[in-house]
Amino acid sequence: MASSNISSDSQTGTFTIHYFATASQYTTKNTERLPAPLQLTQLFPLLEERYPGIREKVLVSCGISLEGEYVDIEEDATTVIQAGNEVAIIPPVSSG
Repeated sequence: MASSNISSDSQTGTFTIHYFATASQYTTKNTERLPAPLQLTQLFPLLEERYPGIREKVLVSCGISLEGEYVDIEEDATTVIQAGNEVAIIPPVSSG
């Protein structure tokens, strides 16, 4: 349990959010840090405040992962995003 494994995010009270495809285009970012802890159900309202219109244009069709596991933002009222966590906004993948 070396302290070198502690990320700088957990020390600064932030989590990292990764944006992919349309989410990245909409935010013009690939990643950013947001304040933690944050109730999972508050993620979409926070992103909507920062990027007006993102909920309707991007987030409604996206998957959300927290620490590599898909989560249901609308139904998971107990989960809290902690400092040092990683969240990903993953738009649907199409093939053709």
